[in-house]
Amino acid sequence: MLALSSRREAFYERIQELQALGAAQALGHWDMQTHMPSQAANTRAQTLSALGALAHERLTDPAFGDAIQALLDTPSDDATETALLAEMAYRRNRALSVSPQWVRQFETASARGYGIWADARRDNDFAAFLPALQELVTLSRQRAEILSETASGGNLYDALLEDYERGATVAEIDPLFDALHQELVPLAAQIADQQQPEPDCFEGKSFDLTVQTAFCRETLTAMGYDFTRGRMDASAHPFTTEIGGRNDVRLTIRSTTAHPLESVFTALHEGGHALYEQGVDPALADSPLGTGTSLGIHESQSRLWENAVGRSAAFWRHFYPRLQAVFPQALGDVDEDVFLRRVNRVTPSLIRTEADEVTYNLHILLRYRLEKALISGSLAPAEIPEAWNAGMTEFLGVEAPNDAHGCLQDVHWSGGSFGYFPTYTLGNLYAAQFYHTARQQMPDLDARLSQGDLLTLKNWLNQHIHVFGKTRTAQALALSVTGEALSPQYFLDALRQKYLSGAV
Repeated sequence: MLALSSRREAFYERIQELQALGAAQALGHWDMQTHMPSQAANTRAQTLSALGALAHERLTDPAFGDAIQALLDTPSDDATETALLAEMAYRRNRALSVSPQWVRQFETASARGYGIWADARRDNDFAAFLPALQELVTLSRQRAEILSETASGGNLYDALLEDYERGATVAEIDPLFDALHQELVPLAAQIADQQQPEPDCFEGKSFDLTVQTAFCRETLTAMGYDFTRGRMDASAHPFTTEIGGRNDVRLTIRSTTAHPLESVFTALHEGGHALYEQGVDPALADSPLGTGTSLGIHESQSRLWENAVGRSAAFWRHFYPRLQAVFPQALGDVDEDVFLRRVNRVTPSLIRTEADEVTYNLHILLRYRLEKALISGSLAPAEIPEAWNAGMTEFLGVEAPNDAHGCLQDVHWSGGSFGYFPTYTLGNLYAAQFYHTARQQMPDLDARLSQGDLLTLKNWLNQHIHVFGKTRTAQALALSVTGEALSPQYFLDALRQKYLSGAV
């Protein structure tokens, strides 16, 4: 029998190998969505499938399981090692639920799905995407069924939600989201009624994409995003990915010449994700613990920067003159108050990523409902367009003119990421609670933001959230930062204070 020291050495060697394989997969996915030639899709799918299968093989290797168990059976004073052992035991048990054949099929379907979705979205052709969606739903349901059996029952969707928000369940989320729905619909209507109609200060104007990109880069630099450890590119759907750890964290933005705020808000949003990854304790670098603890907490960082900061009067007091300076013809004669009202206009919209902070969650609640139905089997993939359009009418009172502006707008299903969407709303709730605490602890925060000082907030987030990586659960982190469990009240109170008090 191997000595404990040999088991420990084998354990850490395997960790390094798994990290390297994960980095290779992340790099392949990043390139696929940014620079890969369109004709390379099938080859890339085969590459990612092979990498996924190899990572699954290494993770489920019996010798690795023996090493984990031997170390677990020997109490350690090293809290980081204890957390790492628990994390790898958890990941290994999840991986053992599916076969290598399933992994290959899923990785291939996921990689191919992106290209098929991108073309279908461009061509407004849901039928072209349907076979890929059907395969991904089937594969996801197969895995959910196995994991649910292992967990002695439970909702099938719980098994997939666990991938993104560990410990969260439909039984907990449903009442939370139902209550939020009941509050948001009348609140959005009340806010809309109070808004005075005025011309759109962007309408009929053009905003150069190169200038937008430079402004986004300036804003990210002010936030503290380290371009020596990251980069900014463009993609059909904005995203952030870390490739092997905190020293290679890349983000993308999406821009349009008709609307300068889309690029700015995607930069702030993705920048929030990137600051989290870059801010993890260096001692956790190159480790499975050296990343965000959950997608809900991750989304709290992106939504905090996008909404709490990016839609605030304090932020634009400094950055609007800069935006006017780079777009003098389009914005030179637009008053700051007019611009701020445009930034904070509340109106139901077709596109989730362009939605205001009040109606945004209604988009998520619709997707959550559809995902649960897809995984339970009560909704067939072919029925998605009809169900989507009915839901948009019910939740937001708008009708999608086509599928490109409807059920094809999001990238998530093309990669089989079922269970991801609820984390956006959880992120909004966490963000409001974190920001409330930050403002209590830093009473001069607004004054700092109005002077262009974004680093004070970034440093506070580093210290209280980012540094811990995956060593604390989402629930424990929220409790340690705010002194309370997650509550939707901070989010709702912030909206009421902002929009019903006459602030905007």
